[in-house]
Amino acid sequence: MAAPNGKTSWLRTFGCKRWLWSSCMTRLIVALFFVLILVPLVTHYYLGNIGSDNVSVSHRSRIKLDHVEDPQMMKVSDLIYRIEELKRIRGSVNNELRELESKRQKLHAELSTYNMQLDSLRNDYEKSQKSLSKLKLTLENTKVIQLEMARKLMPDVAAPMKILPSDQDSMTLPMPNLSFGCKMYNCFDYSRCSVTSGFPVFFYNPEDYPLLKSEIEDFVKNSVMHALNSSPHVTYDAHIACLYVVILGDTIGVRTTPEYLEQKLRSLPYWRGDGRNHVILNLSNRYDGTDIFEHVNTGRAMIAQSVFSSSRYRDKFDLVVPPLLGIAHGTVWEELPLLLPIRRKYLFSFNGSFRHLGRTGSLQGGDLEKSRLRFIPYSKSRTSGGLIPGVITDENFIVDYLKKIPISHPQDGVLFHFDCNTNSEVVPSLNAEWALCGPESERYDLLKQSTFNLILAPVNNSVISTLTFQTRLFEALKFGSIPVILGQQVALPYEEIIRWDKATITFPKARVTELHFLMRTYTENDIFAMRQQGRMIWQTYMGTTKSIVDTILAIVRTRLQIPPLPLQNEPAPSVFNASFVPLKVEPSDIEPETDDILGPLEPPLASEAFRRNFTSRFDWFNKPGDPFHLFPYTPFEHTLPSEAKFQGSEHGFRPINKGLGGAGKEFNEALGGNVPREQFTLVMLTYEREAVLINALQRLKGLPHLNKVIVVWNSPGLPAEDLQWPDIGVEIHVVRTKKNSLNNRFLPYEVIETEAILSVDDDAHLRHDEIMFGFRVWREARDRLVGFPGRYHAYDIKSNSWFYNSNYSCELSMVLTGAAFFHKYYAYLYSYIMPQAIRDKVDEYMNCEDLAMNFLISHITRKPPIKVTSRWTFRCPGCPKALSFDDSHFQERHKCMNFFVKVYGYMPLLYTQFRVDSILFKTRIPHDKQKCFKFI
Repeated sequence: MAAPNGKTSWLRTFGCKRWLWSSCMTRLIVALFFVLILVPLVTHYYLGNIGSDNVSVSHRSRIKLDHVEDPQMMKVSDLIYRIEELKRIRGSVNNELRELESKRQKLHAELSTYNMQLDSLRNDYEKSQKSLSKLKLTLENTKVIQLEMARKLMPDVAAPMKILPSDQDSMTLPMPNLSFGCKMYNCFDYSRCSVTSGFPVFFYNPEDYPLLKSEIEDFVKNSVMHALNSSPHVTYDAHIACLYVVILGDTIGVRTTPEYLEQKLRSLPYWRGDGRNHVILNLSNRYDGTDIFEHVNTGRAMIAQSVFSSSRYRDKFDLVVPPLLGIAHGTVWEELPLLLPIRRKYLFSFNGSFRHLGRTGSLQGGDLEKSRLRFIPYSKSRTSGGLIPGVITDENFIVDYLKKIPISHPQDGVLFHFDCNTNSEVVPSLNAEWALCGPESERYDLLKQSTFNLILAPVNNSVISTLTFQTRLFEALKFGSIPVILGQQVALPYEEIIRWDKATITFPKARVTELHFLMRTYTENDIFAMRQQGRMIWQTYMGTTKSIVDTILAIVRTRLQIPPLPLQNEPAPSVFNASFVPLKVEPSDIEPETDDILGPLEPPLASEAFRRNFTSRFDWFNKPGDPFHLFPYTPFEHTLPSEAKFQGSEHGFRPINKGLGGAGKEFNEALGGNVPREQFTLVMLTYEREAVLINALQRLKGLPHLNKVIVVWNSPGLPAEDLQWPDIGVEIHVVRTKKNSLNNRFLPYEVIETEAILSVDDDAHLRHDEIMFGFRVWREARDRLVGFPGRYHAYDIKSNSWFYNSNYSCELSMVLTGAAFFHKYYAYLYSYIMPQAIRDKVDEYMNCEDLAMNFLISHITRKPPIKVTSRWTFRCPGCPKALSFDDSHFQERHKCMNFFVKVYGYMPLLYTQFRVDSILFKTRIPHDKQKCFKFI
């Protein structure tokens, strides 16, 4: 039997006969349909149900699949039905899955909500714990305050009742004789000058007293009258006056006789016989050396003038004053040269001609013999018989030696003129004295080119002050040539209060041969310090008629232990009227930028003011500033030793951990330091951006040691009535200004009751820990400007000028007052004492007020500012483009700096390479300790 071929075998496989070909093909199609379509579908359904949460459904599906009939035995209709059934099952399962997914998502959302609530509760708990800790700290601090008040042994001292003289106090005493040695204790009536009287001064107005009117030149008289009328001490009620000022001068072309002058003085209505409590101000500018009071019995009246003999001068009673050569009004800095270069063209110079008995010419021995004491190089000692050095009084010897110095040392540029040119102006002088030569312009030019200026004392040792000598001193100080006085018998102006050794050099005439050597030993630092001190003395006490009059009154007042009158605070009118109540809201929740407890929240604490009313010292007269007024506090107070706060002087002190010290936790619980606890006032200037202002104020809530916030409202319009002010726990006082001026930032407002002021721009964003760190640093450097953004003053050699540099620098010289602490004392100086030209320049450019404050403080202290932390700029979300992005802003600041240098006469700013960061900032400490500030 033949073997079947391949086709026959294939048909047999499906049970087909050759003659049943069509039937076989039908079965073959059904089989292919089952294999290619139905099996994958069932397999997909089965696999899709693996892992399903509904186990029973999956189990039923598997049972059904297990009992699927053989597809080869099923009809097409049954197979289609089965497919539809499977689709229905699959849809049902999908619906159940969607429902389960929906439930799962709901459960997940609920779980997330619970987690958020848990986190919120945890944060609330932490905030509550933090608030509780703050409250505990505040409570402990309050208890300490209460104990301090209970233990305070010394109550606040109230001023005694103001004692004023009575109009019945008119006792007349006989005029003492000329030989009567007047001092304050035996010639002045203290009963008319109570320490609380305010020092009332009455002056005889020449317009009201015809006997005085014709004696004074109109210009000088008017300038003195203006100075007296502007003095805060002047009273027009003579019956309550402590001091009486008489203004006298020369009758032009007429010599006043002693008898006539004495008769005029006795006829004054309040002379009371002996002239007690009177000051006679002699305005004479005669260069002939005449003393109009020679042979005049002035009784118990003080004399203030430039000419005195040793027999007429009553030490610590009469006053040697500079000549009234200053301008009557206006500024004085415009006439002054710059203080640099330090070493000028000439090492030292002299320009003068010897005058004797009205004759002119060079020094001649015949003329000198009539007025000089002879020079005895050595004399016999009465005790030992040995030789002792004599005193050089021979002007010939002095001149001969001085003439040799320019020849022997030509490299030093020594210029001496001992003879006036015949065409030059010759000013008459006292007998046997070196007179002024040449016109003023020539003398001034020589002084501007001289490092030192030689001033020869009068030849006559019985004369202690002449108008010529005082004029030379006046001019040398004015033009920055350090006065070198040869001769020790002279009296300098205001010797009671001024340390002249800081501005002048005095040698005995016996050291004339050592003069040049000694001049060469002065360093540039010494020369600059003396020149700067001399400029300060001239500007403050000699530069104007008003300054001379104010100084005379200040000396007498100081003798009487009467304090100066206090400077007045600047009024701070509110932008809100008395009936308007601004809307207040709780600040929106602002995430704290640090979780540190930075200190207790305290009630407002004002700094103790006027602690030194009656204990002012003379050193105030030798510092730049204002010696004629009383300040409520200054940054120059002495500090107590450390043990004082534990041994009887603990009032107000807050030592860290009660003296034991500690890390961050104990550190933040107390201010520590070397001074008692205090607070600071935040001053914020704003202009027409209310949203930025409100955001800045909100961030201040909960700031420790904040006394109050002063908002300087520079905007022309008032705040919107519906503007909601945040309630930050301290007072927000909004000051309405008179005009839009950046100088308003530094006005000493009366509502500022603390020594410390934090000046902040409304677009400056400072964290609480940064503010507290800056405050703590300032407390240890109270005389400095302490702030965050550092800047630099750079010098351009090509243009020989200064310019402002805001780039990052390893060396800086300024900190911007947009975020800086300073003492209120500087607000007084900036607003009332600093030259008006600087404030005018700030208004002109609407710029540079921060530069002006840096200049002022560096000028007063001769110290650079202190920069704290690494912060250099500030971020201000939502603020418009700042002015500092404009190129003209920097050009104006360049111009400001160079203008300020002209006003001060030099560049006051000093460089520093020092920055302050927190202790323990980068120190690894134990886990149970806390750093002082975590991020600083």
